[in-house]
Amino acid sequence: MSLFYGLLSNMPWWGYVIITLILTHITMISVTVFLHRSQAHRSVDLHSIPAHFFRFWLWLTTGMKTKEWVSVHRKHHARCETPEDPHSPVIEGINTVLWQGAELYRFAKKDPETLEKFGKGTPDDWVEKYVYSAEFLSGKQGILVLLLIELVLFGVPGLIMWAIQMAWTPFFAAGVINGIGHYFGYRNFECPDASRNIIPWGILIAGEELHNNHHTYGNSAKLSVKWWEFDIGWMYIRALEFLGLARPKRTPPIEAKPINNEVLNLDTVEAVINNKLSIFTHYSEDVLMPLFKCEKKNLTNRSAVSAFNFSTRRAIKRHPSLLKTEEQNKVNNALAHSPRLKHAYQLREGLNQIWSKTYANNHELISSFQEWCTHAEKSGIQALQKFAHYLKSYRLKPIHGKK
Repeated sequence: MSLFYGLLSNMPWWGYVIITLILTHITMISVTVFLHRSQAHRSVDLHSIPAHFFRFWLWLTTGMKTKEWVSVHRKHHARCETPEDPHSPVIEGINTVLWQGAELYRFAKKDPETLEKFGKGTPDDWVEKYVYSAEFLSGKQGILVLLLIELVLFGVPGLIMWAIQMAWTPFFAAGVINGIGHYFGYRNFECPDASRNIIPWGILIAGEELHNNHHTYGNSAKLSVKWWEFDIGWMYIRALEFLGLARPKRTPPIEAKPINNEVLNLDTVEAVINNKLSIFTHYSEDVLMPLFKCEKKNLTNRSAVSAFNFSTRRAIKRHPSLLKTEEQNKVNNALAHSPRLKHAYQLREGLNQIWSKTYANNHELISSFQEWCTHAEKSGIQALQKFAHYLKSYRLKPIHGKK
């Protein structure tokens, strides 16, 4: 007699595989759209219909509580790459986060201070208190219900499907995103943490693969930025929006056609501040990298040429907060051989200081940016002069959903 006793037990093997992939995909969509984008970052408002479905599905397939997940994730952003970060491979090591990411999450969610400080605004209704967050059966009643359902429907293969579902989200969400997403991949933006885009097509992990984009624009409902990137989570949000079941609140800012400003105004300064990490990346690409190549080409001293190697070039481009002592020493050595490069590097730090400082009024803020542009224009460095003109003419298109 066959061991496959389920109501749907006559399927071929690939039928079970397809159903398992569909079920795990729904779970990942629930995590990214509901827990991550809607709850943790408030970047999309969901109608009660999809919101309640996502909450039910996560209770059924993961047993995760909204407040706990949101609290841990918000703390990660607030304390990124520091000893207080719940799951940083920079601190814990890549192997620890990749293979024990779920354990790090379980440890972090037990901290009452984390829940109190970072868990505000999450669901607190009757069903959350007495069903989704109930301590009956150690809070695992949802996944036990799922096990029963899959055994009834699929028989013994249902047990395997259930086991895969139980491992899928902890490994990919807690391990791969939090681990590899801060260790391996490419960076569109030099933000002050180690986040990386694992691959440009966010399908398997529902768009969360675009992790560097997310850390750059943390309050954006859309995780793709470049034209060649794809975020399937955003596709589902747009579909829900079309049905009147979702309203994206914020998306990454998009540069508009520049205007010829000779003097900075408040609109331009606000646009620069609102997209400062993109500006920082532009500066590294359009000023520091061309200048680095030019200075290296003109050097004749052998020791100076050796200081302008690939690792130094990469370190100069990165955000200073991410540099290790050895990398910082390489940067300092290269800058010592090139006054022009040193001046441009210091001006980038000056730009950083401007938008991190608190100002008494808008006039003082505009004056600081105008003074920076004047220094850049008087530097005699063509790349800096062009960048100052670019900064004074900077504009952004209206945010999604607004006129």
